[in-house]
Amino acid sequence: MKSGFVSIFGKPNAGKSTLLNALMGEKLAIVSPKVQTTRHRIKGILTEKDYQIIFSDTPGIIEPKYKLHEKMMRAVRNSLEDADLALLLLDIGDDWEENDRLFTALRLTSPAIVVLNKTDSRARGRVEEATVFFGAKPYARQVIAISALSKENIDGLLAAVLGFLPEGQPFFEGDDLTDLPTKFFVGELIREKIFLLYGDEIPYQATVLVQEFKEKTTLTKVRADIIVSRETQKGIMKSRSVGQKPM
Repeated sequence: MKSGFVSIFGKPNAGKSTLLNALMGEKLAIVSPKVQTTRHRIKGILTEKDYQIIFSDTPGIIEPKYKLHEKMMRAVRNSLEDADLALLLLDIGDDWEENDRLFTALRLTSPAIVVLNKTDSRARGRVEEATVFFGAKPYARQVIAISALSKENIDGLLAAVLGFLPEGQPFFEGDDLTDLPTKFFVGELIREKIFLLYGDEIPYQATVLVQEFKEKTTLTKVRADIIVSRETQKGIMKSRSVGQKPM
């Protein structure tokens, strides 16, 4: 039996949440074009007959400018402390040197796999160049190319992950997919819809507080407060239904 903690690190919009969902085979983390959509450390518990992997999707690594950013970076630091393995994710079309500086600054004490994402639409030569570039870095134990969105080579990445994990008993019993409550994910799904439907009209600082969640025989009742930063944004939210795409 193998068991361990695997944390996913990378810049905003590198595809960390999409990768977590692909590895889990379930939608745990919300996804949107907005940067810094992920604010919390979201754990996904993947349990099979001979292994248990606890994946952590972390907020994109940035220089903190606001209190919200500082809280998000604390989640990143906490993930650094207990990771048996780090997945260093980057968009292969992004600046490699910038990502290298970011990965170096993490000062990892655990082994790491550099994961080249969004490779399905890239020339093979660029993948080979990136593999050589990151393969020479001291933090990289292995370099793997994938497409999280199309789930290309996800099985190969999973096999590589298992090769680095220690033997041990499961940390979580049963078939739970996460250690977070259902209310958390309800709030995240509402926040995702806000981002997708309202675009730039509502900034990513918008927050959802789920006040009530009741599962009944024929329906599920949800009551939530949406917190925005300006009065004008409140007017936008009131004037249109969240379920209706803005004109």
